Amino acid sequence: MKIKAKDKVIVLAGKDKGKTGEILAVMPKENRVRVSGVNMVARHTKPSQTNPQGGIIRREAPIHASNVALVDPKTNKPTRAGFKDVKGEKTRIARRSGEEV
Repeated sequence: MKIKAKDKVIVLAGKDKGKTGEILAVMPKENRVRVSGVNMVARHTKPSQTNPQGGIIRREAPIHASNVALVDPKTNKPTRAGFKDVKGEKTRIARRSGEEV
């Protein structure tokens, strides 16, 4: 996967289309990512020692990696990631503008 944790992404498809957020977690085996503030689900939890109150907890659910795209740092539009060799080091670049991600 060319997307990593802490990348800024935009959602391309689904109920949250157009929203932007930061990647919280990447699951390469399932090809899914968790994005902050996107695909929120409600979980009804029983009281426990860690959460004595219990109740409804809202959190992000994973979405498929093909439904998100990196945000170009120059234009704030969706872009694909590419790789470039800079001084013997492999770095990620935004294909739209050529800027380093």
